[in-house]
Amino acid sequence: MEIVAKILVALVAIEHLYILWMEMFAWETKGKEVFKSALPAELFKPTKGLAANQGLYNGFLSAGLIWSLFIEDEKWQTNIALFFLGCVAVAGIYGAISATKRIFFVQALPSILAIIAVLLK
Repeated sequence: MEIVAKILVALVAIEHLYILWMEMFAWETKGKEVFKSALPAELFKPTKGLAANQGLYNGFLSAGLIWSLFIEDEKWQTNIALFFLGCVAVAGIYGAISATKRIFFVQALPSILAIIAVLLK
C-alpha cells in the first residue's frame, strides 16, 4: 500500500504542477480551453494576473507533496503528505461549491483517494 500511496501523492503533485503551468503561463490559451464554460473568453486577458497568483499557490501545494516523498522519517512523511493533501481536498471542495462541480472530481477526489492510501500504508 505504501507504493500506491506514493504514486497517488505523486499524481496529485503532478496535477498541481500542470495547474501551475496552465494558470501562470498558459491562461489565455490552455486556460481558455479548460475554463470555457466557466468564464467568458473576453475575461481571460484581464484575469491573467489573478490566475497566475492561483497558479503560484498550486505550485506551493505541489512542492509540499513532492517534499513529502523525500522525507525519510515515516511519521513526518505521513504528516506532511496529509497536510498538503488536506489542503488540496479543501480547495477542491470549495472550488466545487463556488465554481463548478467538476473541480471536485478533478482536484478533491484524487487527493481524498491519496489521503486514504496514505492512512492505510
